[in-house]
Amino acid sequence: MKKILLVISVLVLIWTIWANTGSHPELPAITPEISVTENIYPISSDSIRGNVVGIQPYMLETDYLTQQQFLAKLESYFHTAKESGFFKENTIVLLPEYLGTWLVILDEKKSVANSGNLTLAMAQLILSHPLDFISYYSRSDKESDKLAATLFRMKSEKMAKIYAAVFSHLSSQYQVYIAAGSIFLPGPEIKDGTLTVDAAQEIYNTSFLFDPNGNIHPQSIRKAFTIDSEKPFVTQSPSQMIPKFELPFGKVGILVCADSWYPESYQAIEGVDLVLVNSYCAVDGAMDVPWAGYNGAPMPSDVDPNDIGKLTEKEAWMKYALPGRIGSSGAKIGANVFLRGQLWDLGTDGQPFFIRDGKLLETKKAEKGGIWNMDF
Repeated sequence: MKKILLVISVLVLIWTIWANTGSHPELPAITPEISVTENIYPISSDSIRGNVVGIQPYMLETDYLTQQQFLAKLESYFHTAKESGFFKENTIVLLPEYLGTWLVILDEKKSVANSGNLTLAMAQLILSHPLDFISYYSRSDKESDKLAATLFRMKSEKMAKIYAAVFSHLSSQYQVYIAAGSIFLPGPEIKDGTLTVDAAQEIYNTSFLFDPNGNIHPQSIRKAFTIDSEKPFVTQSPSQMIPKFELPFGKVGILVCADSWYPESYQAIEGVDLVLVNSYCAVDGAMDVPWAGYNGAPMPSDVDPNDIGKLTEKEAWMKYALPGRIGSSGAKIGANVFLRGQLWDLGTDGQPFFIRDGKLLETKKAEKGGIWNMDF
């Protein structure tokens, strides 16, 4: 018995040393990696109603380890946009899907960011917080991927707090509206102007809108058409609950990635002037491969099945997502940006789409990060 207790004590000591080593690492200097800053076909200032600034941040795993690092990375893009003259009286900044999701590694060991593999990174999260993990695991009995669900519930309060604080700061600092990209949170709600979560509720892929005073809009945008990789732990929201926002420059609809592929989403926001889409496309070079068809939900009736395998992924986005469907909402102005970066073994791809007067505009390609401005 004494030997068993001794072994346990040694193991606990080893774990304690490991868990508390590298918790406050010296992080690398912020590198914006901005490849393109482009003003897309500007129009005369006396006819501008507003403008969209699409930001394609090139994120690294280490950008998510602290609030200061996350803020500094995004601020480097906002500063460049301001210096380029893109921020005006009625500016709305569009950021990509999953931008807030990787705050799940906030305040973790640097080895989590440097693991090179998402599975190994998540395993380290579990080992670093075994008691918390056990506690939240019991609240994840509805999801088939209990590990992912547990980790996002376990870190949700901290994720929500930092996400809201960073985008509130950026919107008030630069006096712009921000469609702040998306984040995985359980039961997200805005109560008395504060973003709250409820670990007992389902997890949603959710986006939020911030105003130039730093306030978060009470209506959240929950993804209605979850894709296959999300379904094991993310709950979809009814498409009819996608909100419309009345802003000084017009009515705005915001769609989360795959929602832009379905007619029901555009029906929900019918009558808007501007449609914004935040997206993430996994796997490097994914836009150039043959299109594999719809992912996560049945193919709409207006889709030609012969296009599967015939179109490239990019061509399918152009035909069946925002560029091809925006007109059904009544809007003639739209923008879609993608998350890019070096994020474990996930891979990223995608370039922005900007639509003005119902026409898809040409944009310069950004190998890494990019900033594009479109007046309307």
